[in-house]
Amino acid sequence: MIKCYIRNENAIAFIDTMSELDGDVIEKVIWIDMLMPTYDEIVFIENTFNIKFPTKQETEEIEISSRYWEENDRIEINSYFLVTADRNPHNETVSFILHENKLISIRYTSLYTFDEFNRKFFATPKQFETGYDIFCQILDIRIDADADIIEKLSKDITRVRKHVLTDYTNEDEEILERISALEDLNMQIRENLNDKQRILSAFLKSTKYKHALKHDVTVMLKDIKSLIDYTDFNFERLDYLQNIFVGVLSIEQNKVIKMFTIVNVIFLPPTLIASIYGMNFQIMPELNWHYGYLLSIFMMICSSVLPIYVFKRKGWV
Repeated sequence: MIKCYIRNENAIAFIDTMSELDGDVIEKVIWIDMLMPTYDEIVFIENTFNIKFPTKQETEEIEISSRYWEENDRIEINSYFLVTADRNPHNETVSFILHENKLISIRYTSLYTFDEFNRKFFATPKQFETGYDIFCQILDIRIDADADIIEKLSKDITRVRKHVLTDYTNEDEEILERISALEDLNMQIRENLNDKQRILSAFLKSTKYKHALKHDVTVMLKDIKSLIDYTDFNFERLDYLQNIFVGVLSIEQNKVIKMFTIVNVIFLPPTLIASIYGMNFQIMPELNWHYGYLLSIFMMICSSVLPIYVFKRKGWV
């Protein structure tokens, strides 16, 4: 699907039919948003604007150092956008081409950032005179969304920590899986932010757009730096949380081991006495004694009670 946004003086209109994209209309295009484009759509835009798009596979295989590329008449950018809609958060690559003050975006999944920008685009069209303005605003919305994800992640870490310290039950695997999922999400966010930091740092050096926009890029870089610092803090919290959980787990295991140890100590002496009198020897003084049975029972009870008394005096139970 292709949406072509056209500027008519101070108003914005869009067309979604390729046949309308000709003549004077092409000159008025400010942004072309391509969502899961077909082969025919890609070829048509390439021929119309004399540019070449990377395939989806190529965008995913692009090296980190090549995700920003600037030529004489255009800038090519491949940026990560974090998708958290499903249970497997992952980074999707979105390609941007800035060509003659026009922005062309290619993506293969629906993203909230673009929907949010569309609302803002039509509400305040005067703010977006060129494709560079649109590109920067899309990234700015994405950075705000990343900040919201980090805030939610921080709250989730706090909830898991409280659960481990106050409501801990035998949910070892579930808690470990939850901590692992939080670490993975934090890692995805960090990778996403590092990617944008590299792209915007390179974009800041470009001379292809108006100087006033550089201030916005600088502010975004500062915001990203703050968010990266916060992800580092979350990594420390998750590591600390994991250590706490392992410590709590060790305490629980030690309690179980301690219980079995006490039980063994309590029942070992009576078992020893019973074993002795269970031996089939001919000469055992107590066997023919009238009170021999009662003596053995008494000795077994005393040998059980004495360890319990000693443990309580020592404060072990």
